[in-house]
Amino acid sequence: MKNKIAVIGAGSMGGAIARGAVSAGFCSAEEIVCTARGATTLEKLAAAVPGIGVSADNRAAAESAEIVVLAVKPWIADAVLAEIRGAFAAGTRTLVSVVAGLPLARLRAAAGMPETPVFVAIPNTAAAVAQSMTFIASDGAPEAAARRVEALFSALGKAVFVPEAQLAAGTALASCGIAFAMRYVRASMQGGVELGLSAALAREAALQTLKGAAELLAATGEHPESAVDKVTTPGGLTIRGLNAMEESGFSAAVVRGLRACCSR
Repeated sequence: MKNKIAVIGAGSMGGAIARGAVSAGFCSAEEIVCTARGATTLEKLAAAVPGIGVSADNRAAAESAEIVVLAVKPWIADAVLAEIRGAFAAGTRTLVSVVAGLPLARLRAAAGMPETPVFVAIPNTAAAVAQSMTFIASDGAPEAAARRVEALFSALGKAVFVPEAQLAAGTALASCGIAFAMRYVRASMQGGVELGLSAALAREAALQTLKGAAELLAATGEHPESAVDKVTTPGGLTIRGLNAMEESGFSAAVVRGLRACCSR
């Protein structure tokens, strides 16, 4: 094995993991090999990360690495797993799936070797800038393998191990949730433009405000509602805005959206 990581399926999520692993210093570009069905995807990744390995051969890529990250679309996962199955014959590689809806039992069966450490990880695309929130589950993998996987995803942001039963909630809150946060930014931009700001300034203000709120809560450990109370003076502008949002179902809509992500 010469590569530290093989990313099988270097699309949006797989590409984000590869770029984040290099930019965060988890490994060098030369220690990663990525595969994809489309040559254009690989060309773009090679241009963005000079020195990174690219290949159309899933099996060869998997055989060359210590950690194999499966990041393909759910509907082709079984076919790709069958293609790389023999790569785990020696039991010396770790298999990590970031494919939504692929349970550990299927991953274990697909690996073909009972001693192969297998994990399911649910990151989000902020892995590209080392700001992902990743939920990880295993079926009793060895401690050394768990620490390697944790180190990878910790380099890409924050990572936490949970029981497999909690992965659906983690997917809704963090993986799908990043899209919800981006939609909030878009809505804030639209409102800012309606109020007279340029689109660029509205974007800058929305992003910095969202970042500031997150950093403040992380630093203080406060419950969000306690922090809200500090900026909602009686009869003030903030409480008017909050009440108007709640009248339109803001909090309920967020909860309904998260629940919808977990429904089948």
